[in-house]
Amino acid sequence: MGVIRNQSIKNSISFYIGMSIGAVNTILIYPNVFNDQPEHWGLLSILVAYATLIGTFSSLGIPKTFIRFFPAIKEKGQLYFLSLVTPLFGFIISCLGYWVFKEELFVLLNASPLLQENFFYIFLLVFFISFYDVLTSVSRSYLDAATPIFLNEIFLKLYCLIILLFHGFKFIDFTTFLQLYVAGFLFKFLLLFIIQIFKGNLYFTISVGALKIKEILEYGIYVLIGGASVMFVSRLDMLMIGVLLDLEQVAFYTLAFYIGSVIKVPGKSIVSISVPLLSKAWEEQDFKQIQTIYSKSSINQLIVGGIFFLCVWINIDAIFSILPEKFSHGKWVVMYIGLAQLFNIATGVNGAIIVNSKYYRYDLITNVLLVFFTIVTNYILIPIYGIDGAAMATALSVFLFNLIRLILIKVKMGIQPFSLKSVYTILIFLIIYILISYLPLSGNIFIDIVWKSFIVLGIFIPLLLKLELSEDINKIVSDTRKRMSKN
Repeated sequence: MGVIRNQSIKNSISFYIGMSIGAVNTILIYPNVFNDQPEHWGLLSILVAYATLIGTFSSLGIPKTFIRFFPAIKEKGQLYFLSLVTPLFGFIISCLGYWVFKEELFVLLNASPLLQENFFYIFLLVFFISFYDVLTSVSRSYLDAATPIFLNEIFLKLYCLIILLFHGFKFIDFTTFLQLYVAGFLFKFLLLFIIQIFKGNLYFTISVGALKIKEILEYGIYVLIGGASVMFVSRLDMLMIGVLLDLEQVAFYTLAFYIGSVIKVPGKSIVSISVPLLSKAWEEQDFKQIQTIYSKSSINQLIVGGIFFLCVWINIDAIFSILPEKFSHGKWVVMYIGLAQLFNIATGVNGAIIVNSKYYRYDLITNVLLVFFTIVTNYILIPIYGIDGAAMATALSVFLFNLIRLILIKVKMGIQPFSLKSVYTILIFLIIYILISYLPLSGNIFIDIVWKSFIVLGIFIPLLLKLELSEDINKIVSDTRKRMSKN
């Protein structure tokens, strides 16, 4: 777990800095810049959502396939060649499909004139996102998750902050802003490509003769459908709001969804480095290592994610009170999404365990069930409850999806991620929430946010260390104290 711990620390730094920049962008800058025309923010969200979804299909499952087969394949150059040619083929097919069925697609999506005018940007984003994901898999296979995470979480968000300010101060119009926004994804891709070249992580052999193509393609198809299903579900609520409501509601939902999703930040850093190690553990049939990664990823994510959720929820009214009036709703979106994400990360790296095991076909089954359930609940709940309904549908789907995976892993592999420490952690969070609910307010929004959050940390952190809820966190604190004492 030393590699996971060290990489997770580096990754978490990038995630938390990126989250801070993202919070400034999403909570302060975007609502004020687009207060007069929130549909422009909705357009940005929709373009990225469609591009991510199409890119998942056009990459044909290559990013996850690369990580899965990288440890076992000796002819790495042939794997690199296959991994870059395959998504290029998928990208060309998707562009042809759009060109042939453009009008029918606009009708199906109930696309507004604004979306129709700018729909072509989706395919530029598809190219940049797809190949960035492939390069991310290359970097992660060499146990370097920090570089792509830095580019995605810090570089891109800081870049967006700069161009947002230029647009907000009227130095550039929206058309120029949109072009620069898309260009940011190009810059991110080029930087990662150059870094991998200089590290010697990319070299090509124009052949696939040494590869087990049938096995790779079979795995890739299952991963494609399964991965596309997860991505589809993660964007479905936003896409269906765009279809059933309008781009303004997409903007309002984007803000509330972001606030509710901040708790999954620690999970990103842990999962990003755990996946290649799980792949190696399965290759070596090291079930003890798999169980260790599973349980530690669960408790670590529950602890850090729980702190984030509690700090957000006890301050939710104050947070929304500082937003422009148009954006000052969505409180229950935050709650539904926050609880869903907390359960999601608390189940650990269950998806990675299934995908990298001999039971990877079950990933497809669970994802198809997830898509079906999410579509049905969104169609039912959005017309009734609006953006709150979309959040409710997502929460129900995420809960059911992870529950099925927990049961599957327990039945097939005999392992599960929870322990008494998980129960203690949840009970401590509940007690802290009840205590803080009875504390008086100062009357100043910003002071209330700060001191409530400090109370959460002041109560929870000593209990966390005293009860030794997380071996890794205690180890980090112990190592830090030793280094400080030496200095």
